[in-house]
Amino acid sequence: MALGSINQILLTHWNNLSEKLKGDTPNPEISGSSLDLATVIDIARYGGSINLSTNSIKDVVESANMVQASLDRGEVVYGVNTGFGGSADTRTRDVEELQKNLLRMLQFGIISNRKPVKTNLLTRQNESLSDIISRSTFPLDDPVSATSMPESWVRASILIRLNSLASGVSGVKESTIRTLHQILECGIIPQVPIKGSISASGDLSPLSYIGGVIQGKPGLNVWVRGADGEQILKRADVALAEKSIKPVLLGAKEGLALVNGTAVSAAVGSLALHDALGQAALSQVLTAMSVEALCGTDESFDSFFGEVRPHPGQIEVAQNIHAFLARSALVQHHGNSEDGELRQDRYAVRTASQWIGPVLDDLHLAYQQIIIEINSTTDNPLVNPREGGKMMHGGNFQAKAVTSAMEKTRQSLQTIGRMLFAQCTEMINPATNRGLPPNLVAGEPSKSFIWKGTDIMIAALQAELGFLANPVGTHVMTAEMGNQAINSLALISARYTLEAVQTLSQLSAAHLVAVCQALDIRAMNLGFIETFAPVFNAMVDEAFKNYLPSGQAIEPLQLSLWIAFQKALDNLTSLDSPKRFFVATESLQPLVLKSLVPSSESVSALYGWTDLCSSRSLEIFSMNRQAYAANPDASQYLGVASCRMYRFLRDNLGVPFIDNETIATPSHENSEFDWGIEGAKQEAAKGVTMGDMICKVFESMRNGEIYHTVMDCISDANTNTFLAHKNFNEIDDSVSYQSSIGKAETLEAGSSSTPHSETTSGNDSFLPFSPQQVANSGATTPLNKDDPLDPLKTDDSNTMPEPY
Repeated sequence: MALGSINQILLTHWNNLSEKLKGDTPNPEISGSSLDLATVIDIARYGGSINLSTNSIKDVVESANMVQASLDRGEVVYGVNTGFGGSADTRTRDVEELQKNLLRMLQFGIISNRKPVKTNLLTRQNESLSDIISRSTFPLDDPVSATSMPESWVRASILIRLNSLASGVSGVKESTIRTLHQILECGIIPQVPIKGSISASGDLSPLSYIGGVIQGKPGLNVWVRGADGEQILKRADVALAEKSIKPVLLGAKEGLALVNGTAVSAAVGSLALHDALGQAALSQVLTAMSVEALCGTDESFDSFFGEVRPHPGQIEVAQNIHAFLARSALVQHHGNSEDGELRQDRYAVRTASQWIGPVLDDLHLAYQQIIIEINSTTDNPLVNPREGGKMMHGGNFQAKAVTSAMEKTRQSLQTIGRMLFAQCTEMINPATNRGLPPNLVAGEPSKSFIWKGTDIMIAALQAELGFLANPVGTHVMTAEMGNQAINSLALISARYTLEAVQTLSQLSAAHLVAVCQALDIRAMNLGFIETFAPVFNAMVDEAFKNYLPSGQAIEPLQLSLWIAFQKALDNLTSLDSPKRFFVATESLQPLVLKSLVPSSESVSALYGWTDLCSSRSLEIFSMNRQAYAANPDASQYLGVASCRMYRFLRDNLGVPFIDNETIATPSHENSEFDWGIEGAKQEAAKGVTMGDMICKVFESMRNGEIYHTVMDCISDANTNTFLAHKNFNEIDDSVSYQSSIGKAETLEAGSSSTPHSETTSGNDSFLPFSPQQVANSGATTPLNKDDPLDPLKTDDSNTMPEPY
């Protein structure tokens, strides 16, 4: 089966799905060989509609006639006039009753439903122990979701079974396949047990409930939707009668044709694969955003690495991420680093293309396996029309191909999770996040620890992903009188893969909220840098210009102090702002003393400048922080992909830049909130939790909304990949955050510098220092333990200024 690149698969799949959801395409025709993943998702998740192919109906009728002709010739056909499995040595002429008995045998699943719980302690003395237990026991879990399949699973299963039967080699009647189509179109969805299939002779038991429903069996239940979209549980016979659907009378082989196949495994596998592909694409966008949040480099994603190690997945990931980063103002585009900094990014971002690449290769194969499976005929025996209707006995029901796809997919999810976990913890930890505050707090680090809890949560999620990644296929047990000595366990594997999808989705949801928080803080800090740079220049010039050696210009001192000041701020993010800015300013004193002519006047000027600079920087920082919190927007600094995802989070989902006020619980004294009273006013003022905001992202993954934005990012990258590579070395240093100079006004202009709004042209003439000056300055923040001016030895009681 010819497939394009994984990018092509992603874009084609989501484009097809979008067109189906918007009604831009006619209902697809089910013929047995043309079902695509987008149609499965549309039918299963969004209630889409299908038609039966006229040609396929002709084939169905012909195959049913061939089965009857085989019986008329007196042939022995497995499951038609014999027993089943290890009991196939029995014979019968009552072929229709045999099919009914087959379904009865397989309807062994455990399905619990909800019931009210009544706890009245006053009446217990007058009741039997049995009555007390039966009416007052709180369940350990939700009885319905713990024992029966979600509606989407069953919808996908019916669709795939329809497609298989429509191939015209299973021997079912036209009325049977049309009834199956009717219940899907009418939204009559069988309640199917979630456990009990080993996916050996297909998913026998789950499919027997679907077969039982089209028989109108009163002992089975179905889900229907009410006028308001609520789920309603009804008896199968009642639901069919309400829609005027005539129950099916199973003919020869029909029961076996309905239950003997991989439809349920393939259905759940299809749903899991769809979301896994979305998560794999999202992981690339999150990686690019993490590179920006950590002020990393795009050098790691240069095409050269793929040229000398040409794994297809690695090449595609590198191309995508490189394109995502091409226009970012937060990324090093030249691979440079200052003294005392890592020359290269840590593994979680630097080796992302080598880490995600093999995942894409695995998902590429898994996609191929699932697409083939959903377009296969998987029951037994089959009717071979090319040989005059010969009944062929084989083993197409063995679902090992689905198991193979799911094991790879589930391990891929764990792999993605491990990388995202490492990236997220790197952002939260001040020891590794390159100047971001600890716990990504927008306020003072001593008063808020907001992301610390999320750090713990993602550790729990990744641990669970590690457990779920264990293979299922190694736990095969011999079953059914030794006849099913090998069995695929495909449905079990698919179920756990979906569980892994949900677990990874929670982790990546937390990651997205965290990385947008980090990007906002970077943008906020850039605003401070841009505003304070000319002020800093003016204070240095005013304080020290008269104390320099004769003929020495002020600019070299300005440059070294500016760089050292920013390095100090980055190293002191664990301190509250008043102490942080004083210690950072005080740490510059040795650099100043080295440059000035020694005198009591110059020392006095230095101390005066230290007090002024620390208080002024704190004042401007506090004002900038307050202004940014009132109107946060990091868009102007971000790459195209990051900007899309940032705007999706902030605008579409309404997840804000998070400070203490965002998640504060209203106090009892708050006049704007009425405690204990319901209403819209209270809902608006009740306060939210971190979990509430992460859940908004998680829900956008569960309903699929976010993946369409992700695919827009992939589409942008593939449209502009060549352009992005072409312009790679043409990006101005004026948009490099790593140089720590941003778009600030030129320091030479002093206090009369041009306003910030005039410094966004991307021309190096607007920089306070050129990139080469920064690289050659050699300025460092002194941290000499023997130096009395060492910031770590500052006496808080004597040197701390009053908070602004």
